[in-house]
Amino acid sequence: MDDVLIFATVIAPIVLAFVELVKRTKSVDERYLSLVALALGLAIGVLSAPFSDLEVTLRLWSGALAGLASVGLFELSTTPRKEKE
Repeated sequence: MDDVLIFATVIAPIVLAFVELVKRTKSVDERYLSLVALALGLAIGVLSAPFSDLEVTLRLWSGALAGLASVGLFELSTTPRKEKE
């Protein structure tokens, strides 16, 4: 399990970069951005076979986690905080 989380942490910034690339080049509705990130995470997880000795299923799990985490990290960094009164 540790290997999956470590690998997801490594590929999350890569997935985030590709999601930003898709957002800037294609007209994607904001509602489907999580699905795009999930699909890109799965694809990057599978295509990373030369860089990892994990099984395909573990790389898919890592890709899914990285895709969903990348959207969450981006939303956390861009969402304005409300000031407490």
